[in-house]
Amino acid sequence: MDNRILLRNAEEMQQAITTVADSIISEFGSSELADVVLLGLYKAGVPLARRLAEIIKQRTGIALQCGMLDISMYRDDFGQRSALPLIRETVIPFDVEDAKLILVDDVLSTGRTIRAALDAVTDYGRPDLIRLAVLIDRGGVEYPIRADYIGWQIKCGNDRKIVVEFSEEDGSDGVYEVPWQHRAE
Repeated sequence: MDNRILLRNAEEMQQAITTVADSIISEFGSSELADVVLLGLYKAGVPLARRLAEIIKQRTGIALQCGMLDISMYRDDFGQRSALPLIRETVIPFDVEDAKLILVDDVLSTGRTIRAALDAVTDYGRPDLIRLAVLIDRGGVEYPIRADYIGWQIKCGNDRKIVVEFSEEDGSDGVYEVPWQHRAE
């Protein structure tokens, strides 16, 4: 990608992930934290959820269950895309019914992805509560959706995207601003 601008490096990413994990720990405390489950949205929400679980376990000794959610078929732009989406396996190793569930995604932008995730989750059951953890809130939501746990708030123009790369998926960690058309989904 020629036109990418590095916004945050690996060390800064780790600090922001720790901030999000600490916010989750703070809200639930040790008494309720064991009942919390994390559900990462493909693609970048999955490694973020795993890292959050790892930090929470290091800090509290409590191992949170993690799942993976594919929302491709729930998107409101499904028929408008030029290419078919890559469908991934949804893996939810816990009961969604009455769960204290935290959706995890890399960037909150328009809110459309989270709207789709809410539709998808409710097909698996009715959680007791749903929270949203994101590494970056870039503003500009089009739906009444907000993140409960945020690593950073970063603004960029509507013609630009924020892309988060994780070493688990992309070979290295970094947060980049890229032209809209260069973002792979």
